[in-house]
Amino acid sequence: MDKVWLKHYQKGVPYEINANTYASLVQLFEESCQKNKKNMAYINMGSSISYAELDQLSKTFATYLQQLGLKKGARVAVMMPNILQYPIAVFGILRAGFVVVNTNPLYTCDEVIHQLADAGAEVLVVMANFAKTVEKALPQLPSLKKIIITQLGDVFPFFKRIIVNAVVKYIKKMVPAYTIPEAVSFQQALQQGMKGCYKPITLNHEDIAFLQYTGGTTGISKGAILTHGNMVANVLQAYAWIEPLGINSHDIIVTALPLYHIFSLTANCLTFLKAGAQNILITNPRDMPRFINDIKNTGFTAITGVNTLFNALLNHPKCSEIDFSKLKLALSGGMALQKSVAMKWQELTHSRVLEAYGLTETSPAVTINPMSLETYNGSIGLPLPSTDISIRDDEGKELSLDKKGELCVKGPQVTPGYWGRPEETAEVFWSDGFLRTGDVARVDEQGYVYLVDRKKDMILISGFNVYPNEVEQVISMLPGVLEVGVVGVNVDDKGEQVKACIVKRDPTLTAEQVIDHTREHLTAYKIPKIIEFYDELPKTNVGKILRRALA
Repeated sequence: MDKVWLKHYQKGVPYEINANTYASLVQLFEESCQKNKKNMAYINMGSSISYAELDQLSKTFATYLQQLGLKKGARVAVMMPNILQYPIAVFGILRAGFVVVNTNPLYTCDEVIHQLADAGAEVLVVMANFAKTVEKALPQLPSLKKIIITQLGDVFPFFKRIIVNAVVKYIKKMVPAYTIPEAVSFQQALQQGMKGCYKPITLNHEDIAFLQYTGGTTGISKGAILTHGNMVANVLQAYAWIEPLGINSHDIIVTALPLYHIFSLTANCLTFLKAGAQNILITNPRDMPRFINDIKNTGFTAITGVNTLFNALLNHPKCSEIDFSKLKLALSGGMALQKSVAMKWQELTHSRVLEAYGLTETSPAVTINPMSLETYNGSIGLPLPSTDISIRDDEGKELSLDKKGELCVKGPQVTPGYWGRPEETAEVFWSDGFLRTGDVARVDEQGYVYLVDRKKDMILISGFNVYPNEVEQVISMLPGVLEVGVVGVNVDDKGEQVKACIVKRDPTLTAEQVIDHTREHLTAYKIPKIIEFYDELPKTNVGKILRRALA
């Protein structure tokens, strides 16, 4: 493809980045804390910590971890939502020379056992609300040596801490009773760390920073190895891309997606850290009234989300109360951005929402639309600096422009493989080092990438390929539709059929109206044969519709 996309880079964006600018994420972190020590780094529920406080608290936590006698590269799991303790713990783990194992706090006991055992985690930092699950899992986690439990308000000012923790535990009863006698509190860990002396650890690009587990929606969850080199590269790639917007220490980003998810981790926690900007941490974005109240008067300049989050925000009656006047960047990833959502966002906010694409194995960003894009274009953008892509058939042969095939990626942000799984690692790489993403895409003559769908989600109708994204885009344009998910289902001996699962915006919407609408925009074999209406659709922890559950 001769990197045709380079000709269409926005002015000021380099073709390549120098990943050697930083030896590790720790170096990047410490530089940012020093430069921006007087600035606010994170705010949550009205309380904030500065870069200077983040620097000191994470160093104190690192000192405590080093006192446990763990070897360099030991895995430390973090199991909490977006609260102030998350960045303190994560940067503390990295500064101590250990590996962060991000763990979804909503995991079941079996899922916790699988992930922590697979990673060989020796320490776990968990929010008290989820400690009961950990208690159940403990008998099957012999490698776990230390458990650190934190409560929601542990980093808040003293009186607020006491009140918030009491309300959460005794009034809202959000902390199920648990018994883990050997556990220490986050506050105890910090107090003990203050008594010790932090020992800086030499880290380089080959050292592992994160074991980032894939969602496990298609089988057993695997830990993608993300090195300090991978993460530094992706931060520098993303930062170079958004630099034309003038992102700096005065910016404020809304972080509603969980930081334990790779999209939010790199885009919000790390890239905006490099800028010295402020993160507004939203602990529970499903509480939409509270979410809106937390951001409406902040003058935020950036926000990231998935299509369903933007859609839910736009359809809430209080959305009009939000001040969007300073918004520079709205970035969508994780799932396909629907045209109806993009256009409604632009109409309301007078700014565009840009679609990006990535995956856990690429730290995650691969492509982003230019910051200068004026309106929705249906593309997932252009490959980032120092990133090469290739569209290939099932035999690995590269296809020409505008041909549909598997999107393959090569670059400094690409994982070296899966933790302890050499066979699976070999399966996802071609012999020339390109990673197979499992996504079907095409590239136009300007180098813009258009995501068609996941290969595994493709529906086969009488020998023709039907891509759920395309059908979802059409149905979502109906004014009476709030959300839609499309899957293929086998019905008796008729083979696969297209099924559309819909949440109504208009209660009078009928299946006949949906089918009539699709007839205007889709060829006959793509039209859903089954229409089902639901009060809500099953979603992942970041709001991605679970097609597997719909089937």
